[in-house]
Amino acid sequence: QVQFVESGGGLVHAGGSLRLSCAASGSIIIYVMGWYRQTPGKQRELVGRIFTRGSTYYIDSVKGRFTILRDNAKNTVYLQMNSLKPEDTAVYYCNINTLNPWGQGTHVTVSS
Repeated sequence: QVQFVESGGGLVHAGGSLRLSCAASGSIIIYVMGWYRQTPGKQRELVGRIFTRGSTYYIDSVKGRFTILRDNAKNTVYLQMNSLKPEDTAVYYCNINTLNPWGQGTHVTVSS
């Protein structure tokens, strides 16, 4: 099993930016990597994915604002978040799928 450690969260004003990092315990080169987020009382939701050749998918609410990048040499995936909104407040996780064990996540709080 590949394990992940997320970092880079924090408190930011609406309209601001954050860059989250996801460090893997092993190679991610063969994996489609996903970023997810969860708020209290809600199910964890997919934010977007980056495929093995670098193409990406995003949910509608973050399109044009979030960008997922991967650095296979560093076994790391990034989530660049721009134009943040209060509704982006959540704990953010990365993973290969929802069946793999989850990391501790990183908290993002966007103030209005």
